[in-house]
Amino acid sequence: MIVLNNLSELGINDLEDTVQMRITYVPALVTAPFKLPPQSVIFDPSFLSIIGSSPSIHEIASNSTFPFAFEAPIFNPKTDEVFFSSSLTANSSISNRVGKISMKAVDAALASNASNVNVPVTELDLPDTVQNTNGGTGPFKGSLLFVTNSLGTRPPSVVLVNPLSPNNVTVLLDNFFGRQFDSIDDVKVHPSGNIFFTDVTYGFINHVRPPPSIPPQVYRLDPNARTVRVVATDFIEPNGIAFTEDGETAYISDTGALSSTIDQTKPSTIFAFDVDKKTQVFKNRRVLAYTDAGIPDGLLVDTKGNIYAGCSDGVQVWNDEGTLLGKFFIGSSIANMIFAGDGNLVILANNRLFLAKISAKGLPPVFP
Repeated sequence: MIVLNNLSELGINDLEDTVQMRITYVPALVTAPFKLPPQSVIFDPSFLSIIGSSPSIHEIASNSTFPFAFEAPIFNPKTDEVFFSSSLTANSSISNRVGKISMKAVDAALASNASNVNVPVTELDLPDTVQNTNGGTGPFKGSLLFVTNSLGTRPPSVVLVNPLSPNNVTVLLDNFFGRQFDSIDDVKVHPSGNIFFTDVTYGFINHVRPPPSIPPQVYRLDPNARTVRVVATDFIEPNGIAFTEDGETAYISDTGALSSTIDQTKPSTIFAFDVDKKTQVFKNRRVLAYTDAGIPDGLLVDTKGNIYAGCSDGVQVWNDEGTLLGKFFIGSSIANMIFAGDGNLVILANNRLFLAKISAKGLPPVFP
């Protein structure tokens, strides 16, 4: 935590006048700097280069009766749209939904009204092979890449979805040598072109899947050979996943603290791994960060190597040494976020979507 008596100690004398969203610094002897959302909380001066000189946060879509923006965010540059999935239900016969917004519509709405806006959300009509979408990345070779928790006895799967209507679906994988996965949670594409995904037990915990028949693990799928292998194990709930731009380091969040009950003695931890150049097995496991608010859910890496995680108070950001740089303090639980073009961080907050206009840039898709 950075302890300051005033902002001029950062070498910035007029920050409060130039920054559009509220910036909270940590004054001497103050350990709980949080005020009303939305705002940014600075723990290290380098966070200023992430938010830039004129950051802002706007609510861009909302629905008070339906948590439409929960997980699986994907930005598709060709259509300038952000895709996402709604919150999961505890009903084993009802799947969640996948929706999208137009960033062009967001820009137009904000241009005419600089405060909060509410752009339309369009739902996709997906077949029954896509049940309870919980993770997403891409575009991957022109398609959206989703992973599903699934429902009942239908197997969780890795699927490709056409971003254009009629949104046809290709199932890449739905078993590990005949054994069903538990509840595939999140997914990223490695620079090699291989697909890595995490598998948790939350489907069973939420009463929409049978008891687990395989450990919570991290897997690699070769989409060309359609071969799958385990690359990391010994987690309670391996959840979010991300890679550095060169693919040499992998990050996995273990959210074991969140189970059928909350147990704060269990992991709310982001681990870093080296990716073996030959086998792509994750090795040299070490702690990157332990979160102070809830669990670190979805993970994201920017072009400077900083790591973003959706947490219970908003989006937290660390550097690659595990130093907490700052927070986008939304004031509600965040499961995931995505860069929608340079400097546009779209934050999923269940019943609301936020757009943070900042200086940081996200990594481009490796196989768009």
